Amino acid sequence: MTQKELLYVEDAIGHEGNIITILQETIKNTQDERITNFLQTELSEHVKTKEKLIRKLEEKSNVWSIING
Repeated sequence: MTQKELLYVEDAIGHEGNIITILQETIKNTQDERITNFLQTELSEHVKTKEKLIRKLEEKSNVWSIING
């Protein structure tokens, strides 16, 4: 993975974090159960995406540390 791609992944992790925060705040302030359920589903998907991106970044980091000894 190139440096540019690593930076892209880091940015994507940050964006997912922002979306997660917005969804959590919106859920706290929403009274409609249908909307809350929808937002909870979306929150779950964004948490999974963020975790997946972090794992990819960690994998690449581990590979680089092995290569660079």
